[in-house]
Amino acid sequence: MNESQVPPLQLSEPLPEVTDTGDDLARYCRDIRDASGPVAIDTERASGFRYSQRAYLVQVRRSGAGTALVDPIAFEDLSRLDTAIGDSEWIVHAATQDLPSLREVGMRPRALFDTELAGRLLHFERVGLASLVEQILGRSMEKQHSAVDWSTRPLPGPWLDYAALDVEALIELREHLDDLLQQAGKREWAQQEFDALLTYTGPAARPEPWRHTSGIHKVKSARGLAVVRAVWTARDQIAAAHDITPTRILADSAIIEMAVECPRSRGKLRDLKSMRARGPRRFLEQWLEAVVAGLDESDDALPTKVPRSMGPPPPRVWSHQNPSAAHRLGACKGAVSEIAEAHDVPTENLVPPQAIRTLAWEPPSRITVASVADTLAEAGARPWQTELLSGRLATELA
Repeated sequence: MNESQVPPLQLSEPLPEVTDTGDDLARYCRDIRDASGPVAIDTERASGFRYSQRAYLVQVRRSGAGTALVDPIAFEDLSRLDTAIGDSEWIVHAATQDLPSLREVGMRPRALFDTELAGRLLHFERVGLASLVEQILGRSMEKQHSAVDWSTRPLPGPWLDYAALDVEALIELREHLDDLLQQAGKREWAQQEFDALLTYTGPAARPEPWRHTSGIHKVKSARGLAVVRAVWTARDQIAAAHDITPTRILADSAIIEMAVECPRSRGKLRDLKSMRARGPRRFLEQWLEAVVAGLDESDDALPTKVPRSMGPPPPRVWSHQNPSAAHRLGACKGAVSEIAEAHDVPTENLVPPQAIRTLAWEPPSRITVASVADTLAEAGARPWQTELLSGRLATELA
């Protein structure tokens, strides 16, 4: 069956009105409590438009209760809905994207099934929601509204239809994936992964996030890097204050141009190519203040040209800095690849890459299966992963 022959996923009930009043929310909470089974949950954010990662729509579906499209902006929080769901299992797709914004509105899971993660453990080549729905349920999904500005009010009808479809198939998809995990002997592995997500609060903060400014390789001096850091920080503060994604305030290319040209006067800054547009000029004084602050940094406060290491250095330099570690890394990566292939699991889901680098760079003083397992666990590996890997890695390291 080619793509044009795959029937589209459709709503099983009429599209509900947006839940944005206390009475409507109370009514749906009663429906949720009276129903049974797992609860499908999804969120829509305004990434690319807003600075925050808050949820601008929360979709909830349960057999017997139907679907609700809840506007979290209309409520102080959604703790009432969280209480109604109680200890019931949540079904989410790509939980790490949704859980932080759901916690922000007072919702947290007590039990969880992540359909994307299940798909990864089953080694599906494509694990997006639309792909899994098509491969497993034989239905197509359109994703044309995934990158729209969900902070828009009122939300257009086609967007709401799209949002409701995101939870329409999750319950059925979960059942099929659960059966496949059982058949593959991976259900316990998945449960350990799901349980670990229950306390997930968001990605770890990047050290020196300004270093990820696109085009920073063009800045050759430490003082230029100080300008990047100062302007990036100013942009971030403005973006947070206005709740607008930073690159809509000022493009990365503009920051790099300032760091290369180093304008000290308002006129020279205004003459830069990146300042010709009206948007960046709105904050011209703040940009000038940041550029001058970066240029006037004391020598001992200037950023280093190479980021300060927060662990082992990049593997590309190991062969020069630590040839023994480079050899150990190659052996360990080869072992991981073999084990991943033998158990039909992607290598990135078999072990956190940082754990292997840590082991290879500085192995335990006494290499045993137990010491290797402890190191893997400290790096975030689950018990199923340490069980598969510890013995083989201890052999390679020794």
